[in-house]
Amino acid sequence: MYQLAAAATAEIEIKKSRFIGLLYPLSTRAEARAKLAELRAQHPNAVHVCWVLLCEGDSGLDDDGEPSGTAARPMYNVLVHKDVFNVLAVVVRYWGGIKLGAGGLARAYGQAISEAIKTAELVPVEPMCERRFVLQFADESTLRRLCEQYEVAVLDAQYGDAVTLLLKMKCSQADAFTRQAFDLMRGALEVRGEAD
Repeated sequence: MYQLAAAATAEIEIKKSRFIGLLYPLSTRAEARAKLAELRAQHPNAVHVCWVLLCEGDSGLDDDGEPSGTAARPMYNVLVHKDVFNVLAVVVRYWGGIKLGAGGLARAYGQAISEAIKTAELVPVEPMCERRFVLQFADESTLRRLCEQYEVAVLDAQYGDAVTLLLKMKCSQADAFTRQAFDLMRGALEVRGEAD
């Protein structure tokens, strides 16, 4: 499975209609909504802004008024075939005055994304894991600074007799992060694996 290193774009013209294929490395629906709003503002004269979002637990697609199954589905099929994840694929269409038919639309939308993928740099998706760290209140800021250094996300914080932080990190760095956390906390730390 792959993800984008950076945004990518390509443009094709079919029977005077312009299809602008855009790919963005995104991982949440909120990011996708913001990007779509930005694109609609940039392309106020476009007749359609069709999209597909593929990411963990928050995927979606929209034909944006095109006949059902002629826009987002072909775009989705290209992403799945190329094994691309954590991506927002968008095709902005400017109508050229000639109807393409359902088959022509499906080919055009799929081709626009296919061409954009050709220009993209793809990198392997890094598997992620979650860990719960239970620590003393005085050590929370130290652990949060370590999270920033490793680009570890704090998903949840609970406060009781101790602080419990739910952290999401790259599986490949989990052991090194945990060792360094134990050293920084002088061993006063409890770590629980995923789904504990």
